[in-house]
Amino acid sequence: MNKRILVDTSIWVEYFNRPESEYAQRLAEFLEMEAVCVTGIILAELLQGAKTDAEFELLRKNLKVLPLLKESEKTWEKVGKLSFELQRKGTVIPLTDCLIAVLAQENNCQVFTLHNHFTHVPQLEII
Repeated sequence: MNKRILVDTSIWVEYFNRPESEYAQRLAEFLEMEAVCVTGIILAELLQGAKTDAEFELLRKNLKVLPLLKESEKTWEKVGKLSFELQRKGTVIPLTDCLIAVLAQENNCQVFTLHNHFTHVPQLEII
């Protein structure tokens, strides 16, 4: 596999809460292959879900080893345009997920997610 995989928060939650699930197992494989990357918004979503200070620190230390996809001003313009175009077609996707989709496209990544609304994003590769 030569593409990187941007793992959405929905999959990470599955990984931490149900490690025996099919999705968690696939994520474990992708992590072993060193194919996984994250975004700032995914990192923040995961950290906010920590139950204790110790869990927060453990998450922070473990996630910080993954490549972080960063946004530019142009990225934000693309996010706004994507959201605008989808809304004109009657589809509303959270702005955070529009950001994830655009960063994945800019960085030639597939998105591993449980959320079906990503299928509305043109030319986005979804796992």
